[in-house]
Amino acid sequence: MNGAGRPPGDLRVWHLTTGETGTRQQARGLASALAPDAEERVVRVNRVWALGPAALVGLSPPSVTAVSGQLQPPWPDVLVTCGRRSALVAMAIRRRNPRPMICVHIQPPTHPEAFDLVVAMPHDGLRGANVLSVDTTLHAIRPEDLAAAATRGDPRFAPLPRPWTGVLLGGSTYRKGFTHDDAQRLADQLDGLRREVGGSLLVTPSRRTPDAVTAALSARYLGDPTVRIWDGEPPNPYLAILALADRLVVTSDSVSMISEALATTAPVAIFTLPMGRRHGRFIETLVDKKLVTILGEGIPSGPRPAVDAMPVAAAAVRRLLAHDL
Repeated sequence: MNGAGRPPGDLRVWHLTTGETGTRQQARGLASALAPDAEERVVRVNRVWALGPAALVGLSPPSVTAVSGQLQPPWPDVLVTCGRRSALVAMAIRRRNPRPMICVHIQPPTHPEAFDLVVAMPHDGLRGANVLSVDTTLHAIRPEDLAAAATRGDPRFAPLPRPWTGVLLGGSTYRKGFTHDDAQRLADQLDGLRREVGGSLLVTPSRRTPDAVTAALSARYLGDPTVRIWDGEPPNPYLAILALADRLVVTSDSVSMISEALATTAPVAIFTLPMGRRHGRFIETLVDKKLVTILGEGIPSGPRPAVDAMPVAAAAVRRLLAHDL
């Protein structure tokens, strides 16, 4: 029996990234779905070395520095990475590991052929026998998390009239800022929605939301008893809003928040901000599959089946493990 064919309880799994929040959560979520005791490795990859041939990237300075965890044997049976630079480190580990090891990468790597499985999205445009195409990004929000949040509830929302429209705010992108004018346009569309369906707004800014946007919405709804805008005081209401809202509105800049919203059964509407072509294709795919609507272009209705790429990706890895038994 080779390393990949060890009994599930003995499976050694690493998740390795360069530490950015989004990539770290995706890799951790998939690795933990495979093995609850999955180990984390965080690395720093020298920018200059990352631009050169992949074969020259090693596992020590100056090319790679281990920030958290050691890059040394015993090597894992399954290595999960996310992000272009972490892919280079995965390739370096595979070159040094004499034992069979399944390498899984999330998001398109520079060398997809070097991996047993690549988890990508349709707008990435990646095709191949080893490519798993999923409609949403991987994340760590599980059905049991939503169920627990629904059971706990949130006393800040309890007095508000139903239905509840949860509003998840992202932030500026490298193409264009999320501006005061955008905030006013969002409020106009939310007010139009509420004229149709009634109820209350549960609004949560994120760390990326500009202060000007939060201030504009706070001023717009000052004194409105049916609107709650999170002021940053703990606890964070994000999970409660996902679990409890009757419908969700998400700004188009955040692939991760849209994906997390789709993991619920609430109908989802997208508030559009300026996007690049790849990002635009992501939204178009979801609209074409009737998974989301565009805010202002009809009333999102539901419930609908939850969409979650994590169990799909985990099942694909388990098939690889079973094949190696």
